[in-house]
Amino acid sequence: MKLLAFIFIVSIMIVKIKAQPFVLNIWNGKIPGAIEFPGFREDTVRIENGKIRIAKVINPTMTVYFPDKKKSNGTTVIICPGGGYGRLSIDNEGSDIAQWLNSNGITAIILKYRLPNDTIMINKSIGPLQDLQEAVRITRRHALEWNINPDKIGVAGFSAGGHLASSLSTRFNEKIYDSDSTSARPDFAILGYPVITMNELNTHTGSRKNLLGNTPDSVHIEYFSNELHVLKNTPPTFIFQAENDRTVPVQNSIDYYTALKNKGVIAELHIYSKGGHGFGLAKNGGTESTWPESCIKWLKQIGMVK
Repeated sequence: MKLLAFIFIVSIMIVKIKAQPFVLNIWNGKIPGAIEFPGFREDTVRIENGKIRIAKVINPTMTVYFPDKKKSNGTTVIICPGGGYGRLSIDNEGSDIAQWLNSNGITAIILKYRLPNDTIMINKSIGPLQDLQEAVRITRRHALEWNINPDKIGVAGFSAGGHLASSLSTRFNEKIYDSDSTSARPDFAILGYPVITMNELNTHTGSRKNLLGNTPDSVHIEYFSNELHVLKNTPPTFIFQAENDRTVPVQNSIDYYTALKNKGVIAELHIYSKGGHGFGLAKNGGTESTWPESCIKWLKQIGMVK
């Protein structure tokens, strides 16, 4: 009886350990285009409202959160937190989103991507996209092991993370580092109050400065304005934003949605009258707090969630 009890306790411990999130290094020390700078250190701070922000990311990682095995539906979302390409809002646009996805049976992966910085990158403008492309490829390579569907891997991006997610949605085939033939195309995208354009009229100035520098030329502005590069096979996209967003003009979402529809891409756009910027799951009870429910219904509608 003692042996049976011991086996039972150990089995419970194993289940609990498996249920815990785990972290994977994306590059295992072989980061493309990296510059070694010994004095450069990752920085984690807690801001006034108690939320956590991460800056100066050197080693990009994936933190994988599995849902309860009984609820798991095989769908996966890779989350790109925002922060103006200068820091990562790792809680309200990271761990909070992961918990919500898990509650709906979806495997969630928080991407801690490199933030553009000339000190540690040969070409800072493509560093974040390299990390996200490889994160999608890693997820597909582990599909069998992680019991997920390799054809139901999406990406979610918030604010500048939305620029990164929409960059992947329009540049998944671009070879920006040496990789195998595993597809980096996401099967769907979720964009929250996203930065889309680098055009001075509607861009988020901080994101543009961090990604492209103080005085980007017209070629780079055009290249990183994602509304200009939508493809016919850009993945189905769900977009939401508040009209009173004073950080990222709502025209970003409108122009990207229009570009998607012009290419015949499945898309849905939700614009709320209030909410401001950076509201995450919007737990204050305003109309913008309905976006998570609408998003799950949309995922079911396009066949990404049962």
